[in-house]
Amino acid sequence: MRIVYMGTPEIAATILERLLCEPYEVVLVVTQPDRPKGRGKALACSPVKELALAHDIPVFTPEKLRLPENVEVVREAAPDMIVVAAFGQILPQSVLDIPRYGCINVHASLLPKYRGAAPIQWSIIDGEAETGITIMRMDAGLDTGDILTQTVVPIEPDETGGSLHDKLAIAGAEALAEAIPGILDGSLMPIPQGEMTTPYAKQLTKEMGRLDFAGDAAALERRIRGLSPWPGTFTYRDGALLKIWEASVADGDDTECAPGTVVAVMKQGFSVQTGSGVLFVTSVQPEGKRRMNADEYLRGYPMSEGIVLGLSEETR
Repeated sequence: MRIVYMGTPEIAATILERLLCEPYEVVLVVTQPDRPKGRGKALACSPVKELALAHDIPVFTPEKLRLPENVEVVREAAPDMIVVAAFGQILPQSVLDIPRYGCINVHASLLPKYRGAAPIQWSIIDGEAETGITIMRMDAGLDTGDILTQTVVPIEPDETGGSLHDKLAIAGAEALAEAIPGILDGSLMPIPQGEMTTPYAKQLTKEMGRLDFAGDAAALERRIRGLSPWPGTFTYRDGALLKIWEASVADGDDTECAPGTVVAVMKQGFSVQTGSGVLFVTSVQPEGKRRMNADEYLRGYPMSEGIVLGLSEETR
């Protein structure tokens, strides 16, 4: 069977690597164009492109797949199936109609929950107890196609966006490998999705990482975990950026201090009053420096009770 594979980030590369172990021919990989990366802004290829080139698989990097001439490239590959995992572009109907076994998507949530671009991170931010992988047959909507199989993956209390990404990548790779035979022989019966019960998992931005201490401490702790490692969360101390990498909800009652006020400092970390509850911060990264635990940070950047976090240079 001839497969065209469409994907871009690390999770898609993990799924492709597993697919290459199966007795199918991946005849073309479609991925996003090379993008500037790092401080030097040098062009870097996607993890999927890197893997495909290592396996001598032809790679196509259209800026807009929907253009007729780009659709024709896919058509000329004559795929029996198109497999999609975090590609980053919506497939037009002209592409969906090409393969005889359809376009199959590996989505990192239990659809119809968390349709959209960032289901992994939002499931943590929202406090879900579990998420998973959905293998679905694609249609013209955004993650609205019929469900073929689902795999449940628990979300641990200390789960980060990074750790959950890695678990779902492995789960997705196995789920796809197990589903393809059932798609080919018709034994997997498509099930229509129900109504969406969560908001769309919208694309992440760096500004989403700014911590608003007027919020709830438990919600802030989930945001810190969910947005780790990217885009990460941050606040400001004396106008300087301070990234927050790890924190927990402190035991005890609220203080009478305003949200953002440091209410306790100890060797292991420092406590910040929020709108409801106290956040205990244990790992940070000062502006222009590396990540460090609170003990090291407080030795180099002494802190006292009463200072207020959250004011940037522009708002002071």
